[in-house]
Amino acid sequence: MVMGREKFSSRLGFILISAGCAIGLGNVWRFPYIVGQYGGAAFVLIYAVFLVLLGLPIIVMEFAVGRASQKSAALSFDVLEPKGSKWHFEKWFAMAGNYILMMFYTTVAGWLFLYFVKMAAGDFAGLDADGVAGEFNAMLSNPSLMIGFMVLCVVFCFSVCAMGLQGGVEKITKLMMVSLLVLMVVLAINSVRMEGSRPGLEFYLKPDFNKIKETGIGEVVFAALGQSFFTLSIGIGALAIFGSYIGKERRLTGEAINVTILDTFVAFMAGLIIFPACFAYNIEPGQGPSLIFITLPNVFNNMPGGRFWGTLFFLFMSFAAASTVIAVFQNIVSFATDLTGCSVKKAVVVNMIAVTLLSLPCVLGFNVWSNVTPFGPGSTILDLEDFIVSNNLLPLGSLVYLLFCTSRYGWGFKNFLGEANEGKGIKFPVWARVYVSYIIPVVVLYIFVQGYWSKFFA
Repeated sequence: MVMGREKFSSRLGFILISAGCAIGLGNVWRFPYIVGQYGGAAFVLIYAVFLVLLGLPIIVMEFAVGRASQKSAALSFDVLEPKGSKWHFEKWFAMAGNYILMMFYTTVAGWLFLYFVKMAAGDFAGLDADGVAGEFNAMLSNPSLMIGFMVLCVVFCFSVCAMGLQGGVEKITKLMMVSLLVLMVVLAINSVRMEGSRPGLEFYLKPDFNKIKETGIGEVVFAALGQSFFTLSIGIGALAIFGSYIGKERRLTGEAINVTILDTFVAFMAGLIIFPACFAYNIEPGQGPSLIFITLPNVFNNMPGGRFWGTLFFLFMSFAAASTVIAVFQNIVSFATDLTGCSVKKAVVVNMIAVTLLSLPCVLGFNVWSNVTPFGPGSTILDLEDFIVSNNLLPLGSLVYLLFCTSRYGWGFKNFLGEANEGKGIKFPVWARVYVSYIIPVVVLYIFVQGYWSKFFA
C-alpha cells in the first residue's frame, strides 16, 4: 500500500491543471497560423479527428501509468515493469524532456510577463510597425532584461510548487485557468465585434477545400497530425504525474476527453481573437514569435482602447505560459522527492537554481551567443532545444508509453485496461487493442521520421 501521496482536492482541480499543462504557447501562436495556412475550418476538422484518434489514447495511458504507480515518471516504470525488464531506462529521457522543455519555455514565458508590463505601461503607444518590431529586437539584444524576467518566471512558478499540491499548485492554477478562460471569451467577443472583422472570421471558420488541394492533402494531413500530437505535451510524463494525484473514483478516458476538449477550446478561441483583429486592421497574421510580439501589438495600437485590450491579452498569455511551467515544475519537484526522498522545499530550492542556470543558453542565444546557429543562419539555441523536445523526446516517449501499456513484455494491455476503467464514467474500449498496439505506434514513428525529413531534407 502506497501511503502519503497528496491528492487533488477536487476533480475540477485535476482537469484544469492537466489542461493547464497541455495548454501552452503551441495552442496560441502555432495553432491559429497553421489553421490559416492549411485551409481554415477544414483543417480544424481534420485536426480534431486526429486529436481524438491519436492524442486521447496516449493521454489515457500516461494517466493510467501515473495512477497505478502513484509515482512521477522518475519511478513509475520501476514500479510497474515486469521484474528484470529495462523499461525504467525511459525515466532518464522523460526527466530530460521536462528539463529541456523548461530551458526555453521559461525564457518565452519571461517575454510574455515583460510584454504584459510594457503594454500596461503604454510602451507601444504611438509606435508604427517598425517601432514595434524595434521594441522586440531591443528586448532580444538585452540579456540582463531577459534574464531578469526569466528568473521572475522561475521563482514565481517554483514558489507555487513549494506551497504544496492543494495549497499551491491546485489553488493557483485553478484561479489562473478560470481567469484565462474568462479573458479569452471577453477578448474573442471584442475581436468578433470589430468593424471589418468579417473576412477574418470567414478565413478562419469557412472551410476552404481548394486550399487543401493546392497545398496537397498529404501535407495538410501531416500538419494536422503533427499539431494534434504536439499540442498536448504527451510522451515525457508531464501528464502522468497528475494521474498519480487522482483517486480511483473516475475512469480515465472521460478525464482525458475533458482535458482534450479544454485544450482544443483554448486553441480555437485564440484564432477567434487573432484573425478577426488582424483582418480588421489589414495586418498580415505571421507565424511564431513575430505573431505575438510584433503583429498583435500593432493591432492593439490601431484599436480603440488598444492598451487595455493588449494588457488583457498579455495577461491571458502569461497565464497560459505560467500554467504549463507550474505543471512541469511540479513534475520536476516530484522527480527529486521520488528519487531522493528529500523534502519538497529542498527540491524546489535546488531545482530553482538548476533551471535558472539551464535556461541561460536560450537567453544568451539571442545576443551574446547569437553566433551559435545549430540549424544554419538565422537559427538559435532555442530552435535546437525545441527540436530535441518536440521532434525527439515527445514522439519517442509516446511510443514507449504505447508499447509499455500494450506489450506483454511491458505492463500489458490487461493491466492498463483494468487501471483505465476503474471507477465511473466512459470506458476505454477493449476493441481498441489492435489499434493502440499496432496502428498508433506506426503513426507516431511516421511523425518522428517525417519531422527529421522536413527539417533536414525537404
